Amino acid sequence: MNVINVHGRDIDKIVGEIQFAVVPLGSVEYHGPHSPLGTDIILANGFAERIDPVLRPLVYPTIAFTACPGKTQDYSGTVTVRPSVFIDYLSDIVEGICQLGIRNIVLLNAHDANMGPSRTVAEAVTGKYRDASFLLINWWQMATIQFSEQVGIFQGTTGRGHGGPYEMSAVKAFCPELVSVQESDLELDSSPPLSSLPYVLVEGTPDNWDGYTGRIQQTSLEAGHFIVEEAVKNMNLLMENWLEMRKGKNGEDDRQHGIS
Repeated sequence: MNVINVHGRDIDKIVGEIQFAVVPLGSVEYHGPHSPLGTDIILANGFAERIDPVLRPLVYPTIAFTACPGKTQDYSGTVTVRPSVFIDYLSDIVEGICQLGIRNIVLLNAHDANMGPSRTVAEAVTGKYRDASFLLINWWQMATIQFSEQVGIFQGTTGRGHGGPYEMSAVKAFCPELVSVQESDLELDSSPPLSSLPYVLVEGTPDNWDGYTGRIQQTSLEAGHFIVEEAVKNMNLLMENWLEMRKGKNGEDDRQHGIS
């Protein structure tokens, strides 16, 4: 259910019926000449709309204006918000949701630079609402590199990277007409990883970069359907497991307080 369609007289009833709220997070950011500036908004909206209705979500409008990294700020079309402003803004939004009595909140993210602020907000708000639970989901992590390799949708590349074939194939699955790779568009191989272990590398001007990176000629609708189907399946399973865990925890808390 989408919150923008809920009448004021019905909100209390709806809150009693849903299991969690969803706040999709996007950006207005340059993703290359082949990609729409609303790439992250399209992805956040697209995945939010594919949450299984059986899970009973209440979906809020996608947050479009967020903090963008230094490496994309100077590219035409990028609109960035200071991280401190975005953190305050998102905090007010989720606290407003908590004030309705909703304690399960999914932050469904489509923009890399939202990860840090989202975690900061979740940590702060759960300090105020101690019975709240935030599930932070980055859509691109819902389909593994191993999955892409097994399916064989890309050749000689994992496809990952800002504006690369993995991301843009997913956009193409939602809005085929908005991704347009031309023969003259440069292919920019992502730099090789520094380690097989997780790490964060932040640079103002990365190697093999022009506001995007990746072998974009491999962007395809077929690859996008494979990626979205896998990501949606894993996303819904993750949320289902989270809700089951929350039910078990709430039941245990009730028993500890003598509530039947």
